[in-house]
Amino acid sequence: MTTTCFTRPAFTSRVVPVIVLNDAAHAVPLAHALLEGGIDVMEITLRSGVALQAMEAVARAVPQMHLGAGTVTRVAEVAQVIAAGASFALSPGCTEDLVHAVRAANLPFIPGVMTPSEVMRARDHGFTLMKLFPASQAGGLGMLKALGAPLPDVRFCPTGGVSVDNLREFLKLPNVAMAGGSWLTPADLLRNGDWAGITKLAREATAMAQPG
Repeated sequence: MTTTCFTRPAFTSRVVPVIVLNDAAHAVPLAHALLEGGIDVMEITLRSGVALQAMEAVARAVPQMHLGAGTVTRVAEVAQVIAAGASFALSPGCTEDLVHAVRAANLPFIPGVMTPSEVMRARDHGFTLMKLFPASQAGGLGMLKALGAPLPDVRFCPTGGVSVDNLREFLKLPNVAMAGGSWLTPADLLRNGDWAGITKLAREATAMAQPG
């Protein structure tokens, strides 16, 4: 993997759980629950005060989990997530400063895009895997189909509006490498420590992501 050509991540799952944790103690059992369900990647977003602590816990206790840092929007956060053990980062957008920071740090990065011009700018920086966000507001399945013809070398990870109800349709598209979603780690299951419930959701998503 290189910083600007992140087309084939090391993880095998085509479903990326997008996670907001309010209790860092949930991070390790959550990682184990996802792995048991066949998902070997997790995106812990920087949307809570315990996100970095949660990343550190997973990186230390569950090294087989491919740990992504989500909602990376500031240059200073690049060093923070690396120190916390993240192996790659994702962002809802793509700025010049952020691109320079991840390149300097040699951190694999999935930039966020929403329009054809943003896709082209990210591609000019060397990225060929991008996060379409928010996918539903950007046009969802129709937008991805429309982008395929003029930009055939770009692959996407649609996030925002992806659910168990439409996951299979997204993953059928040839320019969709993977899809991200928060439905795999609902707040009530996290709050109650229902790791078996999360494993069940992960298994269902893993089955839906299989070809055929």
